[in-house]
Amino acid sequence: MTLRLDLDKLVAIDVHTHVHADTHGHMALDEELSAAASKYFKGDPYDPTVPDIAADYRARNMAAVVFSVDTEMATGQPALSNEEIADLAAEHPDVLIPFGSIDPARGLSGIRLARRLVESHGVRGFKFHPSIQAFEPNDRKVYPLYEEIQSLGVPALFHTGQTGIGAGLPGGRGIKLRYSDPMLLDDVAADFPGLTIIMAHPSVPWQDSAISVATHKANVYIDLSGWSPKYFPPQLVKAANGLLKRKVLFGSDYPLLRPERWIADFEQLDIKPEVRPLIMKENAIRALNLDPTGRR
Repeated sequence: MTLRLDLDKLVAIDVHTHVHADTHGHMALDEELSAAASKYFKGDPYDPTVPDIAADYRARNMAAVVFSVDTEMATGQPALSNEEIADLAAEHPDVLIPFGSIDPARGLSGIRLARRLVESHGVRGFKFHPSIQAFEPNDRKVYPLYEEIQSLGVPALFHTGQTGIGAGLPGGRGIKLRYSDPMLLDDVAADFPGLTIIMAHPSVPWQDSAISVATHKANVYIDLSGWSPKYFPPQLVKAANGLLKRKVLFGSDYPLLRPERWIADFEQLDIKPEVRPLIMKENAIRALNLDPTGRR
């Protein structure tokens, strides 16, 4: 897939959007988890396909990173096809940037899939959700997969902190928050210095840890998805305005949190005028290696 993003005309790049359904109506999450997530985010259920996402973001003059999450090994819910998501995204190269998702439990088959997705389907990165996929990111058994992703030269995006998936259900449906402690990614960032890592979301209750890791490791970024900016921890706002102004990325968590709601609340934050374009677009261009001219 060759992207055809007009980087100068785009107003923003949303690095965190979910595909909830495929073209056959199959869902990424089962009904109970999906309902719990919608309740947590206080939004109306909406399960967009890849063409739906393309239309929504084209209308906003934004680009979006799109992915599902492979949770089949942990939940039994069949994963949406990485290949279908990438191939559909290729029909909208002016607005969509496809990521894949591979459960590390897939082992060698997952490693082979990673290379095939990048080389044959134009995937530009990979999404992991340690809490739902039930793995510790710094488990050495996962390192061969990271090695492959690093060699492919694409980033890895990890959920961190609290999750709305399973929230409010008995036992959280067995989903364990501790797997999403960002400090576990400090090991990964140190051991794979050539791998760009994006820590998704304000990492509550470990926000200070996330800031420390992103400050210390040049290959680590933070995306701001999953929370309305009016609820951002104050230390995150301070870091985004200063130390991390070139390491923080706009992300919404669409469709559970829509970009228009996120942006409206972001406009009320005390963010320096010169920092806003970095967060909304420029940092993503660098983190995702979107500009082949290297001018940014």
